[in-house]
Amino acid sequence: MQLEFHQVDAFGDQPFSGNPAMVYRLDGWLPDELMQKIAAEHNLAETAFVVREGQGWHIRWFTPTTEVPLCGHATLASAHVLFDIYKEPVERLDFTCKSGPLSVTREGGRLWLDFPAIIPSAVNVTADIEHALGVKVVEARGSNELFVVLESEQAVLDCKPDMAALAKLPWLGAIVTARGTQHDFVSRYFAPAIGINEDPVTGSTHCLLIPYWAEQLGKSELTAFQRSARGGALFCRLEGERVKIGGHATLVASGTLMIG
Repeated sequence: MQLEFHQVDAFGDQPFSGNPAMVYRLDGWLPDELMQKIAAEHNLAETAFVVREGQGWHIRWFTPTTEVPLCGHATLASAHVLFDIYKEPVERLDFTCKSGPLSVTREGGRLWLDFPAIIPSAVNVTADIEHALGVKVVEARGSNELFVVLESEQAVLDCKPDMAALAKLPWLGAIVTARGTQHDFVSRYFAPAIGINEDPVTGSTHCLLIPYWAEQLGKSELTAFQRSARGGALFCRLEGERVKIGGHATLVASGTLMIG
């Protein structure tokens, strides 16, 4: 069996920036075990698999160790591949996934994700949380992710989590965020429990970040930057119960996987 793949740097306007994702457009689903092995072989934060269903697409995402219910950057990467490599003759791509309906549109040279807004609940700041993150926490909230507000952008940069301790906390990962100096807000994302110590740029965490900072800053259009080593800029809009997350994507590699 030969499978064509494409590697895309999502939320990056040039190679080696943003967050790399691998994309496979399949004619039909492979066994789950095989898709997990393929993701482990590529060893990127996410490998996305898309299969056409009717007029839209079904999308699934795998880290090197597990399938995840939602992934922004690999959805952006998948849309870039479908638009630019496979020449889908539309301006909007509709996806279904475990988290419900998603879409990506082309607007003004950017790709825009349409994702659900997520409002996390208040969480008590415990010694375990502060020990795992190695920083003083101003505020904590939680959904399936731990959402932590820090006192400054510098505190976000200085955050050096104890990955073993963080993996033991009862969340998929931890978002740390603060007001930005050149952007409305900044963030980082750590998820050692699902095989990602630090994700370079994470679209799905902005489902939580955008509603929070829209309320804090009193505006519905915001700019964001994920302060990882690679880094990436995101353009954000809150639209009711949905968030729009805009960014660029750059194809960096294509090839063929030989199996069987």
